[in-house]
Amino acid sequence: MSGSLLRLACTVAVAAQALCVPLPAAAAPEPAAPGERSVARLLTDLQRLYREAERATESYNATEEKLRGQRAEVRRLETALGRARLSLHDSRAEAGRLARQQYQSSTDISPYVQLLLARDPQHALDQGHVIGQVARERAQTVERLEKGERRADTLARQARTAFDRQHALAEERRKQRDEVRGRLDDVERLLASLTAGQLAELATFESKGIAKAQDTFMASGALSSTARTPTGAGDRALRYAVRQLGKPYEWGAEGPASYDCSGLTSRAWAAAGTPIPRTSQEQWAELDRVALDELRPGDLVVYFPEATHVALYLGDGLVVQAPRPGAAVKVSPIAANPVLGAVRPDPGGTPLTAYTPPKLPAGARDGSDEGYASARSPKAVPPGRAGGRQPETDSR
Repeated sequence: MSGSLLRLACTVAVAAQALCVPLPAAAAPEPAAPGERSVARLLTDLQRLYREAERATESYNATEEKLRGQRAEVRRLETALGRARLSLHDSRAEAGRLARQQYQSSTDISPYVQLLLARDPQHALDQGHVIGQVARERAQTVERLEKGERRADTLARQARTAFDRQHALAEERRKQRDEVRGRLDDVERLLASLTAGQLAELATFESKGIAKAQDTFMASGALSSTARTPTGAGDRALRYAVRQLGKPYEWGAEGPASYDCSGLTSRAWAAAGTPIPRTSQEQWAELDRVALDELRPGDLVVYFPEATHVALYLGDGLVVQAPRPGAAVKVSPIAANPVLGAVRPDPGGTPLTAYTPPKLPAGARDGSDEGYASARSPKAVPPGRAGGRQPETDSR
């Protein structure tokens, strides 16, 4: 597919919701040749495919986080098991030493007879005390040995279970990776099937749709007319995001060279000193909700009923986001996607008394707010590039 066609296609995906075109269920659309579909139907199909790809991406991200934690747990258990086995080896060596001592000092004469025959009874008593002490030491060593064996067995079982869990997560991640690729291939095929005339129609339809959606949203009073200032952490997170403008979207990536939507938001807030969950769904579920009319710069705006997309609020009805594969981090209207709600990573933070918004570079708002923004197809942005994850294999 030519670069010009993709650049036309880049602006089509959100007009469906802007012009009240309903989203279909996740089931496959009715068979229809591209030339037989209406503009609205093409928009709906594209938007469905984009959402399915992003939903699969967020599932992949969540599994990747679990896998990362599971690997750490396997390493912890392997370290603990190694220490337990070393301690067990030392206990066995000590038990062997005591056993040899006992054998070498054993006699058939009872301690009572030895005391009667001894030339120095006090010395015999002292010697008996030493023998008793050695016996107690041997008992303690045997007890440590038994405890060590039980602990080593327990840790070995836990390590095997943890490794099995790691393997299962790696397999789940592989399937989700393949699902993402399949969804992106579907988008590629649909875009490649469109004519230049269809793409031109879609581009016009979309630009009007976004403008209408934003005008309607801003006129609704959903946002407060009172400008709010961010906290210190919110300011740092937002400025970090602004510095990423122009970097490419890549599914599964969390910087510094490329990002997906939640990779950008999670990394921005981590850079601000406030770590937050990795995926948009976890951010929506775990962070404090905030009303839209209370938004302040740095808050997170979450999109779609499944919470599969997220952006940082910039102010004045704008957000900073990583839109979709093939696009770049950019400034977009807040209503470029259907808003689900907003969350605040630092609800206890104190807003700054004086605030100067970050200066936006030229072209910060250029490109598509959803969809493809360049001639690069998903296949031309390989997973595992610098700054991204390594979703190809799991050799660990």
